[in-house]
Amino acid sequence: MRQINEAHVAAPGLAVVDVAAADDETAFAVQELLAARCAIAPADRTTREPDEPGVRLRFFLDLRQDPGT
Repeated sequence: MRQINEAHVAAPGLAVVDVAAADDETAFAVQELLAARCAIAPADRTTREPDEPGVRLRFFLDLRQDPGT
């Protein structure tokens, strides 16, 4: 999984969101819910860790902006 660098959390209102879910559909549903409330840099695929259940999805969130910007 990608590292979190200083730019991702350089100011108040910026966040990195890691979702752990049973399946892709659930992980992307969480991303869509947050995208309706704030600006995000969406992920386009999940990752799977060998010998671990479920999937993970990481995306970046900006609470300072409206979703349409």
